[in-house]
This record gives sequence, C-alpha cells and structure tokens, in this order.
Amino acid sequence: MIEIIKEKAKINKFLETLELRCQVDQDKYFEVVQKIVKDVRNRKDEALLEYTKKFDFIDADLTDIEIPQNILEAAFNNLDKEMQEVLTLARDRIIDFHVHQKQTTWLTEFENGESMGQKITPLKRVGVYVPGGKASYPSSVLMNVIPAKVAGVEEIIMVTPSQQGIVAEIVLAAAYVAGVTKVFKIGGAQAIAALAYGTAVIPKVDKIVGPGNIYVALAKRLVYGEVDIDSFAGPSEILIIADDEANSEFVAADLLGQAEHDVLASSILLTDSPKLALNVLKSLNAIYITASRKDILKESLSKYSKIIIVESIKEAIDIANEIAPEHLEMAVAEPTKYLDEIKNAGAIFLGNYTPEAIGDYLAGPNHVLPTAKTARFSSVLNVEDFVKKSSILYFTKESLNKISDKAIKFAKIEGFDMHAKSLEVRKK
Repeated sequence: MIEIIKEKAKINKFLETLELRCQVDQDKYFEVVQKIVKDVRNRKDEALLEYTKKFDFIDADLTDIEIPQNILEAAFNNLDKEMQEVLTLARDRIIDFHVHQKQTTWLTEFENGESMGQKITPLKRVGVYVPGGKASYPSSVLMNVIPAKVAGVEEIIMVTPSQQGIVAEIVLAAAYVAGVTKVFKIGGAQAIAALAYGTAVIPKVDKIVGPGNIYVALAKRLVYGEVDIDSFAGPSEILIIADDEANSEFVAADLLGQAEHDVLASSILLTDSPKLALNVLKSLNAIYITASRKDILKESLSKYSKIIIVESIKEAIDIANEIAPEHLEMAVAEPTKYLDEIKNAGAIFLGNYTPEAIGDYLAGPNHVLPTAKTARFSSVLNVEDFVKKSSILYFTKESLNKISDKAIKFAKIEGFDMHAKSLEVRKK
C-alpha cells in the first residue's frame, strides 16, 4: 500500500518512477491502429461496419448505427426525477462557468487610418468520443459537449462504443441534455477514422475531443492534421498539499478517490506535518477496507502514490510545479495566498471543502485536464478550443505609405523581391 517517505533520495527516485508511468510501448499498438485508420479512410462505411461487427456487436447494420433523437429523449425521460435534476444541474453549472470564457470579434480603428482586429469563428462540426466498454461516463459527455455548444459550434457528432448494440441510457440521456446533434454507436480507432475522413453515414468533423483507450488515442494522433484533436490523455492523477490544520479523513478519501481510476493512477500527498502524514495513513487504511475496487487501489497506491513529508509548504509547491499534476488540492490555511506560486496544474482546488470529486461532476469548470506533466504547457478544455481566430487588417493609402518603405526593406533583406514589389506598386 501507500508509503510515507521524507528522505531526499527516496523522493527523487519516486519522481523518476512517475516519469516512466506514462511511457507506454506504442509500437505494438501502432501497426494495428494504422491499418484500421487507413482501411476506413479508403473503404469508408464498408470497413467501418466490418470493424464494428468485429469489436462491438456482430449484428451491426449501417442503418442501425445512428441513435435517433427520440431515443435520446426517451432515455432522459426514463431516468428517475432526481437523476434528471442531477444532469440538468450539472449542465447548467457547466454552461454558467464556460460562458465567461467566450470571446467576441473586435476591431480597433487607429487615428492614422489603420484598423486592426480579430475575428472569432466557431468550428462548424466537432466530434466527441465517449468511452463505453465496462463503464458509463455521462460526465464525459457534458464536459466535452457543453464548451463546444457555448462556443457556437453548429453540429456536435458523438460516437460511443456499445455492448452488443446497447448504449447505456444514462449516456444517451446526457447527450440529450447537452444538445448533441447526432449519436452513433461506434467506437475504437474506426470511429476516430470515420469522424476524421467522413463516410456516407458519419459526417466529417473539424475537431475530435474526448478520452479513450490506447487505440483511440493513437488514432487521434494519426488523423491530426486532417482534423484538430484535443490532447493525448494519460492516467489520472492528484497531488494534495496539506498542512497540520488539514482534515486527515478528507485527504485520505481524496487520495483514494483518484487512485481507484486505474492501476496507473497517481495519488500524492505533500505535507510539512509528520503528524498529519501518520493520521492520513491511518484514515486511508480504514477507508480502504470499504472500497469496492481494492485490486486497483492496491496496485496504484503501491506503485505511483506516496505520502511525502517536506520541510515547508514552499518546498511542496516547488515539487508540485515539477510534477505538474492534473489535479492539485491546497488543503492549507489561507490557500489563496499561494496561487501566484503555483505555475503548473490542470485544476487547482482551494481549501478543505473543495474536493476534486466535485470538480468531476457539478462544480462547473471543465474536468478534461492536462495529464502526465503536460500542464507545463497546456490548458484545461475550454471554449477557446472550439473556435478559430482570424486576424483583421485594414490600411488606407496614406497609412500604408507611412511604413511601406520599411516593409520593402524588410522584404528585400529576406530575398523576396516580389513581396517588395507588391508594396512598391502601391506607392506610385
């Protein structure tokens, strides 16, 4: 199970282990994925149907792949009233948060006759991949679809694998609540290829978002350039910084909550309180006994999770910035005073009553976050991911003449005489 460490050598060795956590041997999957993607690109629906029959359900039929809107609505209506309220509350809170991210086109006129600006244009059609398999993820539907809706995307095409032709009603209900345009019960690399290249049945999209297994992730990488993609998601992770005022039971529950995702999940506590470290370990062991996913917890807690005792909260923040966690909880007194020092984190949860779990479902901010140290350079999924930005330029004859000589010189320095010519002819 999870271990308490404080020696610098052990801490450094653990950080090295984290680096290796996401180094999946992609070569053994790549050839298979490449074949599927190429096959769907060339043979379209024929190949899509073959792979759907092979991997999802043998009785698949092209006329049966799309799930009609009335079925989505029926799925929502079949839920009990409380679950309907949960989905609509989550949708409304996610919308309320994301509308603040929306940008508008702007154009500024200057006194010299120039005008400069930026045009914001939503993508026309986006594909959303929602994992199926053994579990259902309605939250994934809401978090990937709603920012696109807020951005103004016209069409949202959702694909999700089925179990022998059946898609979980809760997932269909979430698609209805979120306002998905079309839903298709297809999954895997073949679904990604169909979205990227289009078929007679599946519309071609401009961007693909949503998590998936290694086959889905590699397929997204292969089609990037034909379409845009969100990111290459790694295993889930949480890092908690806590002082001696933190509640040990809260901290232990949050560590376990992230560790239960899968065997590669990482849960780390950094604290300057040896007493809290021992209390968290005691609470963690007590809660672990009640868990339903003990096998997963046992492996993820022993391999990629640690309770680390540091000398100060500042040292904890330095380590956190190095790890660049997906989720960072600040279970300390006056957590806001450390915000400027936090440089690398997907989402930051402040205080003892802001658990990562509320961010997964109902808080409002998106739960699609950068993993595997990519928070060093990438951001949470947001409205800007679903728009394009075009620059706007306007010069009068007079305003162009004021700077064209310098632009002509610049063009000639780079050896583009026709660039210079296009400026010179306007001076005559």
